[in-house]
Formats: sequence, structure tokens, C-alpha cells
Amino acid sequence: MTHTTHEVTNQVPPMEGHDVSADPVLLDGLHRGGAEWAEPELRSLGVLAGTAHVQALGRQANAHPPVLHTHDRYGHRIDEVEFHPAWHELMRTAVSNGLHAAPWRDDRPGAHVARAAKFFVWIQAEAGHGCPISMTYAAVPALRHTPALAERFEPLLASREYDFGLRAPSSKRGLLAGMSMTEKQGGSDVRANTTRAVPRGDHYLLTGHKWFTSAPMCDLFLTLAQAPGGLSCFVVPRVLPDGTRNAMFLQRLKDKLGNKSNASSEVEYDGAVGWLVGEEGRGVRTIIEMVNRTRLDCVLMSAAGMRFGLTQATHHAAHRKAFGEYLVDQPAMRNVLADLAVESEAATTVALWLAGNRSRLGLAVTKYWVCKRAPVHAAEALECLGGNGYIEDSGMPRMFRESPLSSIWEGSGNVAALDALRALGRSPEAVEEFFSELDAARGADRRLDAAVDGIKDELTDLDDLELRARRLVERMALVFQGSLLVRHGHPAVADAFCASRLSGDWGVAFGTLPRGVDFGAIVERGLPKL
Repeated sequence: MTHTTHEVTNQVPPMEGHDVSADPVLLDGLHRGGAEWAEPELRSLGVLAGTAHVQALGRQANAHPPVLHTHDRYGHRIDEVEFHPAWHELMRTAVSNGLHAAPWRDDRPGAHVARAAKFFVWIQAEAGHGCPISMTYAAVPALRHTPALAERFEPLLASREYDFGLRAPSSKRGLLAGMSMTEKQGGSDVRANTTRAVPRGDHYLLTGHKWFTSAPMCDLFLTLAQAPGGLSCFVVPRVLPDGTRNAMFLQRLKDKLGNKSNASSEVEYDGAVGWLVGEEGRGVRTIIEMVNRTRLDCVLMSAAGMRFGLTQATHHAAHRKAFGEYLVDQPAMRNVLADLAVESEAATTVALWLAGNRSRLGLAVTKYWVCKRAPVHAAEALECLGGNGYIEDSGMPRMFRESPLSSIWEGSGNVAALDALRALGRSPEAVEEFFSELDAARGADRRLDAAVDGIKDELTDLDDLELRARRLVERMALVFQGSLLVRHGHPAVADAFCASRLSGDWGVAFGTLPRGVDFGAIVERGLPKL
């Protein structure tokens, strides 16, 4: 006999069975990028991402993180990483939908925009497995510096077959690529790397220690090491062509704040075989092709996290009452939700634009700003759920723990800001391209025009530029987002963005949009379509 003490009321129904891709900003960006042909695939993936089954996969993959097995029961060195079945199912779906390197072998218009949109949707279900997917996508343009290596590995990297396990690359139906760059003494300062590469016939032998090797279960790794001609880039396989294990040994897996489903490791090379990618002494120039693509995915991951937080917050507010009214109808909460929505739409718009347009300076400033905003956005979205948002069952704590990663990955805040300054100083064509994009919006909004003029004036003063780097790059990122929103965004969102981010009539916290904003129209766009 069940004893009932109370009736459960005023609890929010589960957000299950919705189409994650039913996002007007995402769909507009898809079509604007020439990838309208991918909408049926995107919709199918969005429906799948919204199911209770896939949400459970995300929880399971994080509740059962990867385990490193350095030796087998007989004492043989194996360096295997064991994953929960949920991880493999998530990966299989990502690969089969071409979220990895598939666009490099797809000559349809907007292939990279289509891939970005699907990546944006799918990692809202679980972000950790986006790491090896992203690095596999980014590895191809770096490998193309050596056509023979690209010819050998690219078809398998672009394959839509997920084939997990350590075997000779040529024997597999599909490959994944990782990155092994940073060392304990240097971090982002990769020129301080001490790993050595000694030439041996058609290959090199690498010896040294890597402090962060992302996704050690991958088949190939782009690695930086000091060759006789200077810092160089190499592709290092886990398994050699004859089926024997390469001499790269996993020391431990990192115990991270978030990203628990994904394995990050320390690796020791002890005469590991690697093949030179590009030219000796030009390792940074070679691997920057990979870095720029993963930086784009950092922006996409941050934007996806914002969209996830926004939909959770608006869904909760639409179903939860406080003081006799639904939260979504209360002015203070409407301001918070609208502010979160404006931030989310700006991030999504610029991320999809960058997926289809190369902009050296646009990517640099956006990587800095959007990834910086993600943790603040996550904290506010979590708070919209009150105490319920602080509980693991809501999924919000996992989102919050994940949110700082993209700002750290591929160069933390100062590195990103200084990279933007380098582009300003060394690449006149990048500067011209950036400001021509801003000037395309000239006359659409006086607040935007004034902000762009302010940036141009500030750039005439070169004193203490590094000291002012963050503020300058922040303003550049905001005017870049504003220029895209006034041309391509919803009018209410564009107006709210310019009235707050560009005019100074905005507080420090979310929920400080000024009067006159169309709160209803903006909040409505953030509601999930159930």
C-alpha cells in the first residue's frame, strides 16, 4: 500500500520529444550559407537529439567516464582507453552524420555550413564527444600540406564509418584524428616545446612528453616536435602499418572540471614513428590550419551551450508559477530571458557565418568573446531554474562545467586577444576584409555606426595596445556581431543588441535590457518547439 503525503504540482514537465534543430536562427543561417539542401538531415538529427534516449546517453557517458588500462593481465603494455557504450553510440551517430571530416570530400555548396549546423545541434545532447569529432574535422587541411599523406589518410578520416579500436589505419573503415601539441613547460607557447624528432629514412622518431593530448583513443595525432630544422609538425599513428603499437605511452588521463565523457591524457613518446607534415621548421604555420578550424568549433560549442541553456530556461519559465503567475510572464524574468536570447542569437549567427566565410580577424575576435560569454550565460540560465537548476538531474550543472572549456581550448583569453592584435598588425588584407564586412552594415543602425567609428578611432592609438587588448577585441567582436544581426537577424533582436551591447544602456548582469525592447518577440524565439 502506497502512503501519499502530498500531491506534486507546479513542477516543469521533462523537455523531451522536441526538435533541437527547430531554431529559427540556426535554420536562417543554414539557408543563408547555401546549405538548404541539408535541412532534412539537420531536422532528422535534431529530432533524435531531443529524444529521452539520447538525453540518457549523454548522462550515461558522463556518469561513466573513460578508464585507462596501461597494461593487460599479463603485464603487457596496451595503453587502451575504455569507454561506456553510450559514448560509442553518440560517436557513431556523429560520424555517420558527417560531423567530422566528411565536408572535405563533399563538393555541394555550403557543405561546411551544413556540418556546422549539425555539429551545433548534436553536441547539445552531449558536448564531450565533440572533441575528437572537431579535431578530425580540423586535421584534414593541415594534412594537405603534404599531399601524399592527405591522399593516404583523408578518405578514411572523411569516412562515415565509426570503427573504434587500435589497428593499423589501412585496415580500418574509418579513422579519427587527435592533437598532441602542448608540453608542461610551455602550454600555448609551443615554441618552448622540447620533444625531439630525429630523421630516420622516410620518417622521424619522436621522443618527449606531451602535457595535453586530446582524445588519446584516436588513430592519428598531429604533433609538434623539434626537428633539425626547427619546430615541425608530424602525423603520429597509434598503430604502425605492420600492426605493431607505436612507441607512445599514455601516462594518465586528466581529471577535469567538465568534459568528463572525453579522455584527455599525458603521453610519453619514446622513439615514436611520425611522418613530417609540411616543411621542417614550419610546424606552427602548418598546424595553424588545424587550430583555426578547432577555434571555429570552440565558437560553435559555446553557441550550442548558450542555445541549450536558453531553451532549458525558457521551457522552465513557461511552465513554472511563482507568486501566482508564470515566470515567463513576469517582467524581471522576461528581461533575463530576452537578454539570454539576444546573446544566444548573436553567438549562433556569427558562428554559422564564420563556418561559411573565411575571416582571419573575425574568427580571432569571435573566439575570444563568444567563448568568454559562455560561462556567464550558463550561470544565468542555470539560475533561471532556481534550486532545480543546481541539481544534476536538470543537466544544467553539466552544461555549466562544460562552458569554460572552449575559452581555454586552442588558446585562452589572452592568447586569443593577442592573436587578434597580431592579425591587426601583420595582415592588412585581414583588416580590410573585417572592416569591409562592418561597412556593409553602414546606415542600418546609428548605434552600430557610432561603435564602428569608435573602433577605427581607437586603432589610431597604438600606445599600450597589449594592455588594452581585451577591451579592444571585445568591442571588435561586438560590432562584428551587430553588423551581422542588423543585416540578417530578427529586427527585435538586432535592436535589443544595439540598444544594449553597443549603446552603453546596459547593465553588468543579464536581465538589464533597456525599456523599449520587444521582449515578447525575443523570448518567443527562445522557446523550444515541443
